[in-house]
Amino acid sequence: MKQVYKNIKSLMGVYDAPVERLKGLEMAIVPSIDNAFLVVEDGKIADFGEMARFDVSSYGDATVSDLSGQYVFPAFADSHTHIVYAGSRELEYEDKIRGLSYAEIAKRGGGILNSADLLRRTSEDDLYEMAMERLMRCVEGGTAAMEIKSGYGLSTVDELKMLRVIRRMKENAPIVVKSNFLAAHAFPREYLTNHDGYVDLIVNEMIPQVAAEDLADFVDVFCDEGFFTVPQTERILRAGVEHSMRPKIHANELALSGGVQIGVKYGALSVDHLEHVGIDERNALRDSKTMATVLPGAAFFLGMNYAPAREMINDGLAVAVASDYNPGSSPSASMKFVLSLASIKMRLLPVEALNAATVNGACAMGLAGEYGQIVKGLKANFVITKPMPSYAYFPYAYTENLIDKVVINK
Repeated sequence: MKQVYKNIKSLMGVYDAPVERLKGLEMAIVPSIDNAFLVVEDGKIADFGEMARFDVSSYGDATVSDLSGQYVFPAFADSHTHIVYAGSRELEYEDKIRGLSYAEIAKRGGGILNSADLLRRTSEDDLYEMAMERLMRCVEGGTAAMEIKSGYGLSTVDELKMLRVIRRMKENAPIVVKSNFLAAHAFPREYLTNHDGYVDLIVNEMIPQVAAEDLADFVDVFCDEGFFTVPQTERILRAGVEHSMRPKIHANELALSGGVQIGVKYGALSVDHLEHVGIDERNALRDSKTMATVLPGAAFFLGMNYAPAREMINDGLAVAVASDYNPGSSPSASMKFVLSLASIKMRLLPVEALNAATVNGACAMGLAGEYGQIVKGLKANFVITKPMPSYAYFPYAYTENLIDKVVINK
């Protein structure tokens, strides 16, 4: 079956061959074709080009859509989410308004531990239904690939429960899903005075069982002030690598934690958050294949300083943006709003933010060259906007619903 889209105001993110990542000055360029056409056949990109060479008679009985005034760009690759959770945390939202910090809420047993308490009381089926509803909101907002993390179980049985939910989502979701084992998200109540004992549990019991059921693509650690130390992180990453899980890191959200450097040392696909980044961190990333992934939704919601994404790009680094969709620090499915924050608060040009959420987002979740771009032969995953005066209007009008249609082919 063929679908033809004609008179596209601008077809963005088009390449002659797949691109793995974009860094530095490359991020300010989105190859585009104005007044374009696009052909999809059997779920893949079959052809595209300028309308001047378009001949509708060449496409037989194809369905033809006229997109006059509308933009088309690659669907988002959201490389950092926590959408398997049991309930919201709006009471903590009130605590934040009263002035308590994320770290202060966590120290008194709130935050992630509240989510763990709720999740442990919730069945796998209920978790699956709730998470799939959230995932579909993301799809409606233009997401075609997503990484989902565990980390609200904090016990062997409940982390496995979360990962089995994510496996079901992989099987049934209309988009590509990657799974991330994040038991090292916080220390559970029963290990609050025995942190190394919890690391022992992760390394000696959880990781072997996760690997035996092939439940996780990645292993992750929250390496930050008040959470997991660099030596603890290294133990967990080493064990994950030994069981064929690619490392990722939650790093430097709260302080200069050493998380970036340990992530680079172990070949992490990405280091995420990065609200605190200095020259040592930038130097470590510059000579690596590790993606610097920033999460402006979390900084916005928590009232924290934003990651220095502008400076990192100026330094020649590759930067991705992701939603961090979760109940405690970024309760939003909107990648459109993430793009707006990246531009308004992090000073990324609109096209830099788009590249960060597409090409680089795909790279950050092990899908480099497969998603986040429009290339002949790749699966057709793209966003069709409503008529707009320019692409910059998309993040500029930050509360306006500008998505007309999302085309997804898993």
